[in-house]
Amino acid sequence: MFQPVIPLGGFAGWRFLERTLESQQTAFVESTTLARATDYFRENISKVTSAADLVADRQLLSVALGAFGLDDDIGNKFFIQKILEDGTASDEALSSRLADKSYAALSAAFGFGDEVGSRTGLTGFADTMLARYETKQFEIAVGEQNNDLRLALGLEESLNDVAEQTESESAQWFVMMGSPTLRNVFETALGLPKSLALIDLDQQLTAFQDRAQSVFGTDKIADFTSPDQREELLRMFLVRSQVNNISTFSSGNVALTLLRSM
Repeated sequence: MFQPVIPLGGFAGWRFLERTLESQQTAFVESTTLARATDYFRENISKVTSAADLVADRQLLSVALGAFGLDDDIGNKFFIQKILEDGTASDEALSSRLADKSYAALSAAFGFGDEVGSRTGLTGFADTMLARYETKQFEIAVGEQNNDLRLALGLEESLNDVAEQTESESAQWFVMMGSPTLRNVFETALGLPKSLALIDLDQQLTAFQDRAQSVFGTDKIADFTSPDQREELLRMFLVRSQVNNISTFSSGNVALTLLRSM
């Protein structure tokens, strides 16, 4: 399996990754392990007509979950089958009641629980899923070396997903707060403490909006889907995260030195 080359961290590392992204992704996708998984999915997914069929085939399920960043749920077959069978039309559907909207995206993509039904046999379905899968798996490979850069790679898609889900500005902030990865980016970029999650949700909303207005000149999630605003959010996230990591490392060194001198 090809391993992404990440010689630097922080914003400088992001710039390097941007410049080499196309060639690195190509090498990653063409590696034997990934190619085997994608070939199997392309050849067999059209035979799947129900949620039960999908969860019964571990190889197909692995790609399906991986396409939405839900790889860790590979062992939660009953839960995933329920997500898929409930669909997304009803407010009572399981995916509709979860803060992480990746589950709703998975359910909507396969369509098992929706009125139209399974989409697995549609022209282009396999290619669409595999494009998502390859992108997500590359992000994971990057994250094994530098998790901040993994978050940076997925930021554009995550922001667009939030902006498209609802027109309500407050609702978009609440969706962001329910996404562990996106919340991490905003909290870090805005210099907000992790302990913010312990207070009332409406107070959290006010804190995010006020700080975003102060730092970026806007309190609207949708504004961060623009390339310039997203780039500034990304820059602030990577710079602050690197500073935080350096501070933590330095503090650890000081503590170690003190212990050794005792």
